[in-house]
Amino acid sequence: MVPVFIIVLISVYLGGNAYVFIRGWQAVSGLPAGLKIMFCVVFWLGALSFFSILKLRDGSLPNTLSHYVHQVGTGWLVFMLYMAACLLVVDLLKLFHIQYAYSFYVALALTCSALCYGYWHYRHPVVNHVDIAIKKAVDSPVKQLKVVAISDLHLGYGTDKPALKAYVRLINDQQADLILIAGDLVDNSIVPLRKEHMEEELSRLEAPLGIYMVPGNHEYISQVQSCAEFLRQTPIRLLQDSVVTLSNRLQIIGRDDRSNHSRQPLSTLVEGIDPSLPVILLDHQPYELDESVASGIDLQISGHTHHGQVWPATLISDCLFELSHGYLRKGDTHVYVSSGLSLWGPPFRIGSDSELVVFNLTFE
Repeated sequence: MVPVFIIVLISVYLGGNAYVFIRGWQAVSGLPAGLKIMFCVVFWLGALSFFSILKLRDGSLPNTLSHYVHQVGTGWLVFMLYMAACLLVVDLLKLFHIQYAYSFYVALALTCSALCYGYWHYRHPVVNHVDIAIKKAVDSPVKQLKVVAISDLHLGYGTDKPALKAYVRLINDQQADLILIAGDLVDNSIVPLRKEHMEEELSRLEAPLGIYMVPGNHEYISQVQSCAEFLRQTPIRLLQDSVVTLSNRLQIIGRDDRSNHSRQPLSTLVEGIDPSLPVILLDHQPYELDESVASGIDLQISGHTHHGQVWPATLISDCLFELSHGYLRKGDTHVYVSSGLSLWGPPFRIGSDSELVVFNLTFE
């Protein structure tokens, strides 16, 4: 049986498309028949392309075609959101006898402008530097450490191999001592990563102290065991409810994702650490931050939220999480939630950033 909320979402999506189509049909009613037919064909190809992305998981289409189908199908969601919002405002103003000529074309111009900005903004990630002093010592004459943290690359039909190549170059340009990946490296299927041999690019990542990652909810969507098998072809070490101690005695706790309902409590994981030495927690979803404080975590790095990705979802993200993006200090625990280096679904960043985080850690 199809869940009720899926039926509701599909109904809202189709209803929104019908509303925008009717308003568009009114706008083109005076145009020649050929242009009206073109409008109908282009509009409904875009609207129905969203459902075609459900066929991409099995890898039956060529990768390049799958990439563009994914871009159009998911991008149409944001196009509809902004078009419907603009036209709804215009229709509400009519109740107050305020009318605008060419309102559909104005809405189309505003929406396309927003999407062009959003796409450019998505393809130009920012590098955020965060200085953190940890009141514990490491076993090294060098008391500073550069850690590059990323999350939510969502490699697959949306973020393809050429995009990954650019991200790897950006990461390596930071000359990190340590690279940490806070989950959702894979999007919805491991198939496109294998077909494009993305392990070749991931193997170019460089960090003398290692590269560590925890699963996110999308690794579970993509079958976490298949993801783990794929990662064994790369220098990335997957941590699932496990602790690793580096050569300088820095401890990293890699917590399994909440998708695994039998994952170990954090209180159990910290039994395997030395509380006098610094400890970093990787946990994909930033829930229960007080638990990290009580467990003596020095730095928690999370992702998952995307900071809503596009406005107004950014506002919803801020309501759902104590910290939906950025830095927070709670007691002696530092918490950072990344908005993600890439993104899920629609290729736009409006009201949020694609980001890479460089932590400059000092130990006292």
